[in-house]
Amino acid sequence: MHQIKNPWRGGGLTDASMADVPMPSVDAKAAEALIRRCLSEDETPLVEVPGFGAQVWAKDERGRMGLGSFKAFGAAYVIAYQAVQTGAEDLSTALNGRTYVTASAGNHGLSVAAGARLFGAKAVVYLADTVPEDFAERLRGQGADVVREGAEYEASMDAAAKAATDNDWTLLSDSSWPGYFELPHRLMEGYLVMAAEAARQMPEPPTHIMLQAGVGGLAGACASYFRHVWGDAPHIVVVEPEFAPALIESVQAGKSVITSGAVSNMGRLDCKEPSLIALNGLARDADSFVTITEAEASDILPVMAEHGLATSESGGAGFAACRLIELGADARVLCILSEGPDA
Repeated sequence: MHQIKNPWRGGGLTDASMADVPMPSVDAKAAEALIRRCLSEDETPLVEVPGFGAQVWAKDERGRMGLGSFKAFGAAYVIAYQAVQTGAEDLSTALNGRTYVTASAGNHGLSVAAGARLFGAKAVVYLADTVPEDFAERLRGQGADVVREGAEYEASMDAAAKAATDNDWTLLSDSSWPGYFELPHRLMEGYLVMAAEAARQMPEPPTHIMLQAGVGGLAGACASYFRHVWGDAPHIVVVEPEFAPALIESVQAGKSVITSGAVSNMGRLDCKEPSLIALNGLARDADSFVTITEAEASDILPVMAEHGLATSESGGAGFAACRLIELGADARVLCILSEGPDA
């Protein structure tokens, strides 16, 4: 594990390239109202996890909307919002004729597919060659068209963006870049439902919060909301794979940078370039950034399974960091169990 203190904490990045980048939303009430109306009324549980020395709680997202991860409330929330904006009485056909296209290394694609199906739209999901075929089958089961393109995620994302332009489709990414902020900003707002539930469920405010990150959408949304609710007291830690250190290197550079590295076993977190909205928020809100090794991510899996909380290397990354950081017996730690073992 490698850890740095965030030099921008409290103020945020000052580089001119970030001047037009919005901060993440903290409007959890709007997100909850729309989601309860259109998508799901169920809450996911908060579970205390023994064996860490400190008190550790898991916000267990493995059952969210039957899709297996927190991502269920991202893209599907955006699509639900656009369905409501049409004013249609029958929301199930509100988006007939519209196509949403994206690239995905995992759960984001399922959220796009599920959201499109619920509101009458089509979904096209581009997958890199490294994504397992069983995931492609899960996408098809949600009604999505699947296209294989490129050796890695970045290539499939480029192909999805080109398809959106060529076919007049709506590109719905969970990342953000110059000129592409509106939809990912709203997508991150959907994640606030998870954060608001956790804040209500915690028996008392945490002293530490572990937030795993790929492009940073989950981490950026949750960190902003937890600061909104609990102020400066919790120490917020952002956890990345050492092979995909996009956020930690960007924070060190003071601006967004593209990183490189081998393919990580933390596949959902294996993103080499940060979302600008997430980076903007985390530079202001996170106290420290850590990277963990492949072995450290794998070593936590039997521990989680022993407690009935089976997950993947990506889903358990926050717990891996929790075990590696010296917290003290009086610490109260909130982690996100972001997906199941087969997500």
